[in-house]
Amino acid sequence: MAYLDEKKVSHILQSLREMDYGSLVITVHNDEITQIDKTEKKRFSLNKKAEVKKT
Repeated sequence: MAYLDEKKVSHILQSLREMDYGSLVITVHNDEITQIDKTEKKRFSLNKKAEVKKT
């Protein structure tokens, strides 16, 4: 790839900075970035509820 579009590179870097978990897919066609797909995952910890004893 001889030429890198600064706007596209900036978008890629910003997407990576904002992501904690996930993937970034960069599609290249004829030596040019044509598409960027971002899949981000949000993870939540499991909080078990305290069991209530029945009397």
